[in-house]
This record gives sequence, C-alpha cells and structure tokens, in this order.
Amino acid sequence: MASTPPLVSPDWVSDRLESDEIRLVEVDEDTTLYDVSHLPGAVALHWRDDLQDGVRRAFISQQAFGELMDAKGIANDTHVVLYGGNNNWFAAYAYWYFALYGHDNVSLMDGGRKRWELEDRPMTSDAVSVTPTSGYKAAEPDNDIRAVRDQVLSSYVGAPAGRALIDVRSPAEFSGDASAPPHLPQENAQVRGHIPGAANIPWSTAVDPETGSFLGLDRLRSVYGDAVGGPDTDVVAYCRIGERSAHTWFVLHELLGYDNVRNYDGSWTEYGSLVDVPVERG
Repeated sequence: MASTPPLVSPDWVSDRLESDEIRLVEVDEDTTLYDVSHLPGAVALHWRDDLQDGVRRAFISQQAFGELMDAKGIANDTHVVLYGGNNNWFAAYAYWYFALYGHDNVSLMDGGRKRWELEDRPMTSDAVSVTPTSGYKAAEPDNDIRAVRDQVLSSYVGAPAGRALIDVRSPAEFSGDASAPPHLPQENAQVRGHIPGAANIPWSTAVDPETGSFLGLDRLRSVYGDAVGGPDTDVVAYCRIGERSAHTWFVLHELLGYDNVRNYDGSWTEYGSLVDVPVERG
C-alpha cells in the first residue's frame, strides 16, 4: 500500500479546504450533480466521458491519462483526494485508475458526498478555476491489480485452491434473476448468472448505509474472511462493468492489505457475452 493514506476523513479534508496541499476531484456517472453543488475547490471527472476510451470499450491510454491530469491541474506529486455519490462507487473506480497508472499520492474521502452533506459541511456551485499543469508522466499500467478475460478463464473459473472470485453485484444479478441494477439498465450481457466458483458479497456490504462510510476493519475482515481466506490468496473481484468491483478492490487491497487482489474490469458485461464459457445460475 502507498505511504499516502488511502482513506481520509471529512474532517481531514475540511482542515485543508483552503490550502494548496490537495486537489479535490468529484467522480460520478452524472456530473450535472457537480454543476449544482460540489466541495469548494473540487474539479469533476465523469467516469465514462473522461476515463473511458471514446471508441473502444477500454479505459483511456497511458498518454490520455497524463493529458487528463494536466488538464485538471494535477502534477505527478499532487495529492489527489477523490469523492463522489453513491457511497463513493465511481470515486473508488477512479482511485483504481490512479493506482493503475502509478499515481500513489491519492486518497478516497470516507463517505463521499453523502457523509459530507449529512454533516452539513460547505458546498458551492461556484466554477473552479484550474491552472493546467504540463508534462504529467503516467506510469505503465500496473497489471498486477487488473484481471483480463484470458486470466479469468485460465486461472480463476471454479476458484481453484489459493484463488478466490468475489462477485460484488446484487444477489439478484448473481443468481441470474436480474441482468443489471434497476437504475442502470444499459450494457447488459448476453446471458445472466455468475462465474462458477464465485462468492457473492455485494459491494455495499462494506459500507454503513446511513453514512456511506466504510465499516471498521474488524467488521470488514469478518465480511470477507471466509470467502477470501488467508493473506496469500489470489483474489479477483468483478461486477457488471468493473466500477463496483473497484470499490471492493479498494477495501481488500488498500484497507485490509491483501497483496494479491485484481479488479476484472471487463466483468460480467464481457464474461456474460463470451461464447461457450462456464456459467452458473442460482
């Protein structure tokens, strides 16, 4: 884990709102919410428009990530603090991107927008003026924290000894009764179900539903312990398109300290549309 704390409290952020020590970034699937109100000084990232390739189903390239950072006024040594709605669902996804491209100086604000607003902390609709940086150098992608389809098919189906698959979707999606969350019907796969051997631990299990904050470490260990096993277990988390599983990757890798955790960003949208691969229902 990085020396920068992966998780910071709203108090920690509040104490630094007026300083140049951090760059606040709000990440969501709908940035119109940002236009209405956001944390003072925060810039916005849209999970798809900013972080996804505009032509292929892939995340943006190493070069494009560097250009995006420069446009947002982020240098290689900037301490980036991410937050968002939906209990930091897409903010955790962005955190995984930053880790993938070697930006270690990054944190997630515990509870995201929900907790900040519940605690009646300052919000603004003022436009944020950003001075672009130049020369941001993104690292080569860290493939140790990413799983791709060939890896999943060859090494994780059935969860053989020493490996674990965590399906973080809802029980209805896992069983095959639903194809997607009710409010996000797009990008359905061809079939319903789950990868054989996967344990179903919904991503939201890791947070307090009232505040959006992560549960304490002891409770998190009890949530994932039986499914993950020991600290040497090689774990792959997946969901529908990789954003909810990035949230679980954050819990396992950054908070609980499991070294061998990968996010399968292709997730069920990819796996469930492959021809003649093993699928389970129920």
